[in-house]
Amino acid sequence: MKQTKIEPKRFFLMLFGILFIGMCVASYRMSSFGVDAFTCMNLGISGFLHMTFGNWQLLINAVILVVVFFTVRQFIGLGTIVNMVCVGYIADFLCWLFLTKLQITVTLPLRIFFLTLGTLFASLGCALYMIADLGLSPYDSVAFIIRKYTKNRISFRIARVVSDICVMLVGIAFCLMAHNNLLEIIGLGTIINAVLNGPLIQFFRGMIEKKWSFSWLK
Repeated sequence: MKQTKIEPKRFFLMLFGILFIGMCVASYRMSSFGVDAFTCMNLGISGFLHMTFGNWQLLINAVILVVVFFTVRQFIGLGTIVNMVCVGYIADFLCWLFLTKLQITVTLPLRIFFLTLGTLFASLGCALYMIADLGLSPYDSVAFIIRKYTKNRISFRIARVVSDICVMLVGIAFCLMAHNNLLEIIGLGTIINAVLNGPLIQFFRGMIEKKWSFSWLK
C-alpha cells in the first residue's frame, strides 16, 4: 500500500467513512441481531471485563497496531489512528443516546430497520474509507499479516475468513463465560454482514466514483 498525501478532500472522505462505520456498529448493536466478527469479539470481551465497548476496542486496537507496525507497517496511516480511536466511542455514544437518554423501545420493526441501516452503513463507510486511501484499521491489516507469514500461500479472502472465525469464537467464549445474551453479538446480522458487506462495498465504491469525479484522488 503506497503512502498517500493527506489532502483535505481525502481527510473528509475518511472522516465520513469512519462516522458511518461507527453508526453501523451502533445500529447492529441496537438491532440485537448480531454484529460483525471483530465487534462480536470486542463486545464479548468488554462484557466479560465490565468495560465500555469503546475503551476495550481502543485497547485491543492499540495492541494489534503494535503487531502491524512490526509486520506490515505500510498499511498504517492517519485513517488507522482515527478508526481505532473513534469507531468504538461513536457506537457507544449513539447506543447511549437512543437507548438510555431517549429511552427508545426497540420493537421488532425497529430492530429490522437498525439491521438494514447497519448493513448499508457498514458498506458505505468502508467504501468511503477505501476511496480516501489513508490507511487501514488495525484489524483489517490482520489478513495481510497472515498472508505475509504464510508467504502468500493463503489468499487474502481465506485469511480474512480465518481471522473472522477466530475472533468470533473468542467473542462467543467470553460472552458465554459472562453469562450474557449470545444473540446480541452473533446472529442474523453477523451472517448478513459476512455475505453482503463485500459486494455492497464494491457497489457503493463504483457508484460513488462514477457519480462524482474523483480525479483529484489519482
